[in-house]
Amino acid sequence: MKTILEVCVDSYASAMAAVAGGANRLELCSCLLVGGLTPDVALLEQIREKTDIPIRCLMRPRFGDFLYDESEIQLMETQIRRLAAAGADGFVIGCLTPAGELDLGRMARLIAAAGGRGVTLHRAFDVCRDGLTAARQAVELGVDTILTSGQAADCWTGRAYLSRLLAENLPVTVMAGGGVSGEVIRRLLALPLYAFHMSGKTTVNSGMTFRREGVPMGLPGLDEFTIWQTDGAKVRAAATVLREAGRWS
Repeated sequence: MKTILEVCVDSYASAMAAVAGGANRLELCSCLLVGGLTPDVALLEQIREKTDIPIRCLMRPRFGDFLYDESEIQLMETQIRRLAAAGADGFVIGCLTPAGELDLGRMARLIAAAGGRGVTLHRAFDVCRDGLTAARQAVELGVDTILTSGQAADCWTGRAYLSRLLAENLPVTVMAGGGVSGEVIRRLLALPLYAFHMSGKTTVNSGMTFRREGVPMGLPGLDEFTIWQTDGAKVRAAATVLREAGRWS
């Protein structure tokens, strides 16, 4: 089984750091501070000029829940086609009904727009009503990867659920995400996991020397003079754990 070390990135600098650190797949998004939103086509093109690493693009038109109206579905269908034309290898999607079940019809539309490219069911899975039912439905829809923290705040806390999901032996890759690091991967190796999703983020101090304080530009509490980026060393540490454990292929 091929091991996947996927790093979610929202900038060119982070993408290059992830590749240098040993990631073998990227999840490209924007605005990781709110959990990630759909990336810009130009960012994908910029990264594609420097690397041919597989890239899956997150499709999330806004912050918040995964209950989407018709205009949002139409927007994502259009964005998927444009990102596919720009070199995306796959897409990361998730749509729920008000009752917390997979919205099969809208999921099917997004998968159709992907045109046969790989599809990951993102962590909408972790807030759905019945994960095992959703996993089976996702497989029927054509999803090849389920990104999950085990319906918990992080994948170590959700390890028992991850084990239960793996025991179903569904024809889908179960990818552990949420709080992943080299050390967490080491602790999770007791499970037959071969796919991990991490951000490896670190904070970088702004280069601004003039700073007007008390004029926030975004969510309360966010510091405009602190930049989040992927730390290649953290990715390298995770890749090293997998290699040393014989889980790298």
